[in-house]
Amino acid sequence: MKKKKIPMRKCILSNEMHPKTDMIRVVINKDNEIFADATGKKPGRGAYVSKNVQQVEEAQQKGVLEKYFKADADTLAPVYQEIIRLIYREEIPK
Repeated sequence: MKKKKIPMRKCILSNEMHPKTDMIRVVINKDNEIFADATGKKPGRGAYVSKNVQQVEEAQQKGVLEKYFKADADTLAPVYQEIIRLIYREEIPK
């Protein structure tokens, strides 16, 4: 039996490859709205962020997503908070 291929994506914060299921997608749509996509299926141009709270907090201080999406810090502050919320939501056992 063949092994099933695992899709890999590159984290824009750490430049490391991880399985797609271990990442959170950040999307910018046609209306220039930027949001975190938990499902990974919303339309728009996306980038992947690994589920590491320390990396997300460091990226917020350095302005990594601001450079990538060409937006200001005020627009992306709720996006960073949403990413951190999604990370903590997945860590809580059900």
